[in-house]
Amino acid sequence: MNLPRPIIRHIGFLSPGNYPADDPLSGLEKTLQLLEFGEALGFESAWVRQRHLEPGISSATAFLAAATQRTSRIQLGTAVIPIGYESPYRLAEDLSTVDVLSAGRLNVGLSAGRPLHADLIGPLAFDGDWESYDFSHERVLRFVENLRSPLIGDDSTFIKTPFGPQRPRLQPRARGLTDRIWYGGGSLRSAGWAGRNGFNLLIGNVTTGEDTDDFFVAQRRQLETYRAAAEGSRRVALGRVIVPLDGADAKTRKRYLDYAAARTERTLTPQGERRTLYAQDLVGTSDQILERLFADPILPHVSELRLELPYEFEDEEYRQIVHDFVTRVAPELGWSRRPPESGVNNNRPLVPSRAGIL
Repeated sequence: MNLPRPIIRHIGFLSPGNYPADDPLSGLEKTLQLLEFGEALGFESAWVRQRHLEPGISSATAFLAAATQRTSRIQLGTAVIPIGYESPYRLAEDLSTVDVLSAGRLNVGLSAGRPLHADLIGPLAFDGDWESYDFSHERVLRFVENLRSPLIGDDSTFIKTPFGPQRPRLQPRARGLTDRIWYGGGSLRSAGWAGRNGFNLLIGNVTTGEDTDDFFVAQRRQLETYRAAAEGSRRVALGRVIVPLDGADAKTRKRYLDYAAARTERTLTPQGERRTLYAQDLVGTSDQILERLFADPILPHVSELRLELPYEFEDEEYRQIVHDFVTRVAPELGWSRRPPESGVNNNRPLVPSRAGIL
């Protein structure tokens, strides 16, 4: 069956934010520089994972606050923040601050449910009987309502401030941020819920097999469920692990191919009780990658593609991958680099970059 040719208008990349456990500063700095590099290459968005108990970005909010001062055009995103560990009010304050610092470039990706490592982190993060806490989708809705910054109390409720009596509300107000909320969907239920509640949808190379062992069938059903539930046009960003070999030397090529080979077995059958399905990593020359992308039945139905960078690689390898992707792969998918619009997302950093410090 001949698939429609994809037309990708927006490209992004997702960084794992790895660092040596004994030298977090160097790793976090390299990730910040990678975001700057991606902006210079023309990527429209850069996303970071949030991971706990690992040598990676444990606070996407804090990290992206720094990234707002190192970039000026590229959209910045979290993919994803497990909201189970977060206060829906305090997280709204923090992310509103980041969005204001970025001049409206923030995208907030969230997931609900009992968060990973809850047995270990729960007693440290919560007071009292945390097992009874609400980890459902309702926690996301509470967060979004806080982002809207409604007035708190009744018409007679005022607080004393150095600026005189004021009606209380969440500050700062990040107007427009609620339109840039994304939900990480991996099941029919989560996809339908995200659509009904007006969120954008993040889908990637991991999903849940419901009545099928075929990754693409499962993901197509989720996308159809989302679009049937969503009102109006919402954004969908598709993630795939893509590793071009073109600009790599022979040793690095072997490393990439060995990495992909070690992960192939998990793609053959559903994994675990939740029947998790994995897409195969796209590792090869740009021509080989394009051949597989043109055969991807999901790609023609989205206009945003997110390059998911693998774990455990080095900074120079990430730079080679994003460079080869943006120069060799993305243009063949219909993408073209666009100059930033005049006056939009063109804020200058409020603090000098490292290169500008004497």
